[in-house]
Amino acid sequence: MTIRSILLSAFLAVGLLPAVVLTALSFTRTQAAMRAEIEQSLSAQAAVAASDLDKQVFERLQNAVTWAHLEVMQDLHVGDVDKRLSNFLADMQQRYGAVYVELDAIDARQRIVASSRPQAIGGVYVPAPAWQTAELPGGTVTAEAPQRRGDREVLVLRVPIASQFTEGRLGELVLVVDWTQAAHELDAGAREQRAVAVVDRDGRIVAVSQNLRARLDAGVRQIGTDWLAPRGAPAAERDGAPLAEGRVIVSAVSAPGRGPFAGFGWTTLVLESSRAALAPVRQMALSFLGLLLLTAAATVVLAFAVSGRIARPVVALTDYVRGFMRKQHAAAPPPASGEVGELTRAFTQMVDDLDASRQTLVRASQLAAIGEFAAMMAHEIRTPLGILRSSAQMLERDAGISGESRELIGFIDGETQRLNRLVGDLLDRARVRAPQRLPENLDALVDRCLAMLSAQAARQGATLEHEPCADPVADVDAEQMTQVLLNLLLNALHVVPQGGGRVRVALRSEGDDVLLIEVADNGPGIAPAERQRVFEPFVYRREGGLGLGLAVVKQIVSAHGGDIAVDAAALGGARFRIRLPRRAAA
Repeated sequence: MTIRSILLSAFLAVGLLPAVVLTALSFTRTQAAMRAEIEQSLSAQAAVAASDLDKQVFERLQNAVTWAHLEVMQDLHVGDVDKRLSNFLADMQQRYGAVYVELDAIDARQRIVASSRPQAIGGVYVPAPAWQTAELPGGTVTAEAPQRRGDREVLVLRVPIASQFTEGRLGELVLVVDWTQAAHELDAGAREQRAVAVVDRDGRIVAVSQNLRARLDAGVRQIGTDWLAPRGAPAAERDGAPLAEGRVIVSAVSAPGRGPFAGFGWTTLVLESSRAALAPVRQMALSFLGLLLLTAAATVVLAFAVSGRIARPVVALTDYVRGFMRKQHAAAPPPASGEVGELTRAFTQMVDDLDASRQTLVRASQLAAIGEFAAMMAHEIRTPLGILRSSAQMLERDAGISGESRELIGFIDGETQRLNRLVGDLLDRARVRAPQRLPENLDALVDRCLAMLSAQAARQGATLEHEPCADPVADVDAEQMTQVLLNLLLNALHVVPQGGGRVRVALRSEGDDVLLIEVADNGPGIAPAERQRVFEPFVYRREGGLGLGLAVVKQIVSAHGGDIAVDAAALGGARFRIRLPRRAAA
């Protein structure tokens, strides 16, 4: 796969993938917002329609209960001989306009005694089965199921008329409500693609808006109870049969009742065609798709141009590298700008320095071999040194040796001891001896180390500071801990600025069992990525260092059962924190 194809793929992925993701995310969220708005609109309209219908029914129920308790109703005792009750009923029907089709007062034998329609007087009223009942203060109203009379739908309400003079009741007041007028109230919320229907608990259709009446006339009187959503349920999408064709979004709201009227348990349904409701969403999807295609086309054109511009110098550099790998001294690639040009210059410089680096690696491997050989020889030299010293001591015991010879034997003994110490020191560089821990005043150790380095600090113009501790005593090896402090202080003095450097040693107690030693400076500090590596052997940051000092420090601190870490100091440089247990483990 060529560099140009890789760059082209990368540019297309970087350019198109975010565009696709953002477009899909925007479309999804916008679609969800629009759908939520549609569902909220349906739910709000259903709630308003349910409340309005309950209001109308409650007013009719109030009329029934109120009129049933009027004194004029007692005319049923005398058969309304003076027609006062009939006149009252006719007057109420006229006053309420088209709300009531007919108002009748019937006696206990179901005979119509008084009516707003004179030709009905004397007839027999045949009640239909009770459909709904409403308990109101002052009486119980019985409702018969909506039925068709002539060219209209009517709702019949019956309320008993109690006798004010005897026990029992005189008969019933019958209110024939023009239910078509109530249904017309549903038309206010209906549109071409939005319809309103009211159903009872059993799924029986109570009333519908105009755009559903054709189905009602065609005999659709019942729907499934699965249309009746629980109270508070959100709008949902479903199959619209038998009320509508295709998929619809439906909001179902239970009638809330009105005042003392708890409602008849009706559910108001507002349904809208999914196709019509989501038409703006589809239009928006086409717009987003067109925008995405334009973005893709622009990205492809730009990717081809940019990848070609970047690939040319990279290809030239690749050819140069191949020539170098074949040990052919090819001409350096032409100069380029930007990061690729910087890479070209860096690589050619690397080629120039490679031979010197190879020589350096050879010398380093030789030095490593010499170091290993020196360690081996230091170990092996101890045996002949011991023999030489023993021989010299035996010769010294010979009484016949002259004074000059005895002096020479003393030289041999002293020099072998010195050579043995040198060999021991050489081997000690490879390991830290076990600490001999005794109670020591670490404040005193710090003061002694600062005194040893005071002259060097004065030459550099640096300030050495000491913050003592109230309880500075801990079980430590004084010689090793002095080595730790000197290493840290010398490192700090090497990095602080001339004529203004500050090095601070602070001792603090962490509880009763831990002593904390902090060595901080105002030098350049240590980058977070390097803070773990500074304790590894042969890792150094200053010119002339070998990278062994901090490794030895870590070994000594670990041998004391403590730990050491480095972070940023308040002075601006590095801060080394040593945590030591105050008491040596048994």
